[in-house]
Amino acid sequence: RLQGDWSSDVCSSDLAQAVDTSRMESLVYETIAAYGPDGCISDDVLAKLPFLPYSSVTARYKALIDKGFIEVIGTRKGVSGRLQRVMRRVG
Repeated sequence: RLQGDWSSDVCSSDLAQAVDTSRMESLVYETIAAYGPDGCISDDVLAKLPFLPYSSVTARYKALIDKGFIEVIGTRKGVSGRLQRVMRRVG
């Protein structure tokens, strides 16, 4: 546990997880934003971030939507032939 006046209830692993989550969220956001106004599907994002686990990438979409950073503008077929949401940066 971290020692200090501000909080003795926070573990260093908790902080590491928070930093990793923020970093991954930023990577996913920047990847989606790079596709411009036409947006992209999850397959596109995953192809650009092959070094990250599938679930780590896909878990960021909801957070980014809830924060108003990205929006869903439709659907498109993915590699599997199933429809995927088209996401783009807001603004």
